Amino acid sequence: MPDSSDPSRGAGLLEPFTAADVEVVERRCLYQGFFRLERVSLRHRLFEGGWSGEVVREVHCRHDAVGVLLYDVERDAVVLVEQIRAGALEDPDSPWKLEVVAGLVKAGESPAEVARREAMEEAGCPVGELIELHTYYPSPGACDERVTLFCALVDSQGLGGVHGLDEEHEDIRVHVLGFAQAWELMQAGRLDNAMCLIAFYWLAGERASLRARR
Repeated sequence: MPDSSDPSRGAGLLEPFTAADVEVVERRCLYQGFFRLERVSLRHRLFEGGWSGEVVREVHCRHDAVGVLLYDVERDAVVLVEQIRAGALEDPDSPWKLEVVAGLVKAGESPAEVARREAMEEAGCPVGELIELHTYYPSPGACDERVTLFCALVDSQGLGGVHGLDEEHEDIRVHVLGFAQAWELMQAGRLDNAMCLIAFYWLAGERASLRARR
């Protein structure tokens, strides 16, 4: 009888491989800056039996990250931040991106602590209730980063202006938008990063129940 505590049981999935089914032959640092680039040589078990030959991959090693969508239930509004992004310098529209509040996890911090800290640093916004949505790998084929995504219930009255830490070269503009307006921006392709998309689709499904709690 399938184990009902494991959602993979009884769903047509076979027993998964684990980290014990990988042999790391060599791990070498190619570059160390704000982030690290490693060259990893590995062998792994094959689905049809036996082991692979040696596979070589470059891995972008990042700190784990946290994203938090700030949502004002009373006003049905979201708080987004805008800043320049080095990875989008060649974007045909603009390298400035509208995003949810986000930051990297420092040693000894929990994801919830990061969410509250970054909401203050990037948006000047105290956080009330935090709802954890998902933890996911944005690009596991090339990067070891894991993201924990939250929705935070906040009071958006009076929020706005420019925020960020000078020592981190942050220049962050805060936008308070009605949900309908923000959804239109997403549909138009203006909210074009994974954190925003995942958080907004979650909010679209849960918004009515959140507002019913008022």
